[in-house]
This record gives sequence, C-alpha cells and structure tokens, in this order.
Amino acid sequence: MTNASGLVDLAAIRAAATRIASVAVRTPLVRAPFAGVAGRGAGREIWLKAESLQPVGAFKMRGAANKIFQLSPEEIRRGVITYSSGNHAQAVAYAAREVGAKAVIVMPSNAPAIKRAATLALGAEVVDVGVASSERLAKAEELVREHGYVVIPPYDDEQIIAGQATCGLEIVEDRPDADLVLSPVSGGGLLSGISAAVKQSRPGTKVFGVEPELAADTAESCRTGAIVTWPAELTSRTIADGLRTQSVGVRNFAHIRAFVDGIVTVTEAEIRAAMRAIVATTRLVPEPSGAVTTAALLFHAAELPPYRNAVAVVSGGNVDPKLLAEVLTESTI
Repeated sequence: MTNASGLVDLAAIRAAATRIASVAVRTPLVRAPFAGVAGRGAGREIWLKAESLQPVGAFKMRGAANKIFQLSPEEIRRGVITYSSGNHAQAVAYAAREVGAKAVIVMPSNAPAIKRAATLALGAEVVDVGVASSERLAKAEELVREHGYVVIPPYDDEQIIAGQATCGLEIVEDRPDADLVLSPVSGGGLLSGISAAVKQSRPGTKVFGVEPELAADTAESCRTGAIVTWPAELTSRTIADGLRTQSVGVRNFAHIRAFVDGIVTVTEAEIRAAMRAIVATTRLVPEPSGAVTTAALLFHAAELPPYRNAVAVVSGGNVDPKLLAEVLTESTI
C-alpha cells in the first residue's frame, strides 16, 4: 500500500483504479481556450479535469469508494460514518448504498442546502453540528463509541488518498505531455493523491496546490514546515465551502511535502471570475472550490512555473443555483 517512506505508491493507486471502476467515472480533460492567458501564443494549452462529472458531482467518489469497497462483511453490517460539508458526505452515502451499509453523516450547520439535500436523497442519516471541523470530528467519534460505526475519513487516510490519486493517474495517462498540474487543497486528500500519482509516474511534471486566501492554512503550513490550524471563523469566510477545513491532514501533509512543488492562494473575486470563465469557455459548471485552480492560472501566472500543457482539476460542480446565477451575472474583475 505504501512505500518505504509511508507514502501511497503506484501499485496501491492502480489497484484503487481497478477497484472503483464500477462507480467512478474516468472524467475527461476539456480544453479551455481562455482569452487573455499570458503565453497562449507561445503554444500554451490549459485543460480542465472535469471531476464535476462524477456521479456525486465531485472527485470524492474516488476515495470513498476505495475505502468502503474494502470493508469486511462485519464492518458493512456495523455501518459507516463520516464528517463532511457535503461532497464527501454524498460520496460516502453513494458508496455505502452500493454495498448495503448504513451511512451516517455529521455535517456543519452552514453546509450548502443543495449538498445536504443530495446526501439525504442518497439514503444517509444526517446529524447537524456547528461550523468548526473539530465539532464534526468530535460528534463522529461520539457516535462511533455509541454505535460502533466504521469511520470513513474525508482525507487523512491511506485508502482515501489512494482513491483520490486515481484522478492523477488518469491525467498522466490521458495527457502524458502535461507539465503542470494544479489541484485544490483543503484537508489535502485530492492534492496528496494527485501529486503522488503524478510525481511517481512523471517526476518532471510540476504539481501545485491552490486554496483561497481566506482559508490558506496549507500555504502557511508549507511555509513553516509544520501543520497550522486556522480557526473556523476564518476559514468559513470563503465562498469555497469545500475548502474550509481548518488544517491539512497529517498523512496528506507528508505527501504534500514529498511531492508538491508549491501552493498558490487566490482571492474571492478571482474565484468568482474563474467560475464565469469556466462556464463561458467550456460549459462546465464548477462550484467555487472547483474553480480555484483556474483562478490560479488566470491571475497568478507569475507564481507558477512555465508550462506548455497545464491541467487544472475542477474538483466539483455542486454549486447552489442561486449562487451560480449571482456569480454569472455580476460585474467582472
């Protein structure tokens, strides 16, 4: 499962890809000819990895399925539990339904209504808590003690990382000439997985994480060399609800330090502008968390290395219709 350094290896990632093939979509790379991107005349191309097209509308299906599909019959009988603002919740509910397991989801009170409704529609039981990720974890641990549920962590888990890494494996298989890959980062599941797959397949490819300036705990952690926790009142300010985790996971940080070349932060206005650009150019519908990578390419080129083929992961598309309408009709920056 892991190499000598305790990091998820390519064998584990390839095994995960086979394991989840029945439920996780091999999402396309969509060419995005954004106007005004510096260097396009020099042969630069941008491709969007459309994880918004997964069955639950986000990449989280990969990790949740990889974890749940390895549970024993006894563990399936006990049921599963997780703590999530929405996308991981839906993925756990979906994968649990596939194996016939009860799913309990601890969600923050400020989770988008569209994600809460979708989780309930998949048959999960939802338990509401406060906005802090620490509150979600504490409640989940309490319910595990009471009922014996199996925890399906959102990101800090080897099997979750291996599942998310299948996204990176597809990128290098479908675009072996990609020389820059950008992934959103919050708890770090997607970035740690993608970077592990890309760097162990194509060591010369640069991998960058992107997060909102208003929830930049991972960027600070990378600067200081140790995991930094931001309070919920800070991370909850960003429109990117999927990136409000207060700190990166321990296993995830180890992968990030081993495989990631840098972290870029983007503003709220840049996220909204990137959402508009994605819709206008590709007709994909991104949620704010899924647009941060495009925001980095559009507005922070000076902080990124030169590239000829960049892949920006659009991690999800579960955006509230009212918010999408607001973003699409507001003035551009």
